Amino acid sequence: MNLTKERKAIDAALDDYRARLEAIPEELFTETPPGGGWSYAEVYTHILKTTLGSTIALERCAHNNSEATTKGLTLVGRYVMLTGSMPPIKMKMPEALAAKMPAEKINKEEARNLLVKCRKRIDDTSPLVKGASRDSRSKHLRLGMLNASQWYKFIRVHLYHHIKQLKRIENKFHTK
Repeated sequence: MNLTKERKAIDAALDDYRARLEAIPEELFTETPPGGGWSYAEVYTHILKTTLGSTIALERCAHNNSEATTKGLTLVGRYVMLTGSMPPIKMKMPEALAAKMPAEKINKEEARNLLVKCRKRIDDTSPLVKGASRDSRSKHLRLGMLNASQWYKFIRVHLYHHIKQLKRIENKFHTK
């Protein structure tokens, strides 16, 4: 994995989230789109809180504060790591994660603040990936046991996956 390339992609995704956030009208940010689904606010809550949580898991792996194991990826995890994208199927967030980190309808200022926190966490944890043990892993509910570099890649994949969701929401609002 090319860490420089991953970092540039993560930064580009966070820039995209910031630009999209500024372009979303305030009155539509928390509104459920026509036909249902998550609002912009709920997507931002989910993606940014997941990114923060992923940096915590990455950091734990990098500091060997997680399980040393030979257990690895699930089938979905292998797909994500091999292709660099989420599977082309609709997946619901696992109930355990939804209960722990519910997607909330935050306001745009809260989303901006979460974006700043995410960028800071990425700045702080990116340098840790290079020297991290491949055997120190932390569990992802769907992907299996990830090491620090796999968590880093997951952050990028997950950020880009939800940009597609934001585009679908935008299309729903433009076709009403």
